[in-house]
Amino acid sequence: MSDLVLDVQQLSKTYVQGETPVEVLKQVDLQVRAGERHAIIGASGAGKSTLLHLLGGLDRASGGRVAVMGKELDKLSEQQLGYLRNQHLGFIYQFHHLLAEFTALENIMMPLLIRRTSHNDASAEAMILLQQVGLEHRATHKPGELSGGERQRIALARALVTQPACILADEPTGNLDEKTASAMMELMLQLNESSKTALVIVTHDMAIASSMQFRWEMHNGTLQAVA
Repeated sequence: MSDLVLDVQQLSKTYVQGETPVEVLKQVDLQVRAGERHAIIGASGAGKSTLLHLLGGLDRASGGRVAVMGKELDKLSEQQLGYLRNQHLGFIYQFHHLLAEFTALENIMMPLLIRRTSHNDASAEAMILLQQVGLEHRATHKPGELSGGERQRIALARALVTQPACILADEPTGNLDEKTASAMMELMLQLNESSKTALVIVTHDMAIASSMQFRWEMHNGTLQAVA
């Protein structure tokens, strides 16, 4: 069990709209081990992004449990959650969420600086990731000077720079053209193989889903395995 990265048991989430409770997730179970690749598909509004937010401790569950590297998220303070995210999780979104005022290199360095890694060490490690995503020549460029595909590759490098146990990705290629999306996914799979970082990817792209080891479909708040 030592390779268990995410352990989700009987997870539920209910929102209240006006006076009406809306059950978004219903008794979801999921286990993710080191190096595994999981795709979550389903219609819009099925609860996919809600599940990803709960896995990353970005929202609190209504019931059940999520444990990351053996630590139950609902038992952690906000400060402890922030520390756990920085140590063990990487996040990639459909929109890159890079900091506009910082260069590509500085954006990748940021999670390491939050860890209080020295500036020189953070810069050196970030440059290694820049080289891995093929953008070392863009190190001093700010996000506004980069293409959409380049920004997403920078976001991927930032997510991986801390060598997380798991990457949580929400439609990471949703804003990219087919060629760039394919290259981005190939890069993610290569890094998954080399670093044993687990991947949990929410996607509408069936080509991406088919490249994952495990496929799940969100339907009416439940998570069902797809053959």
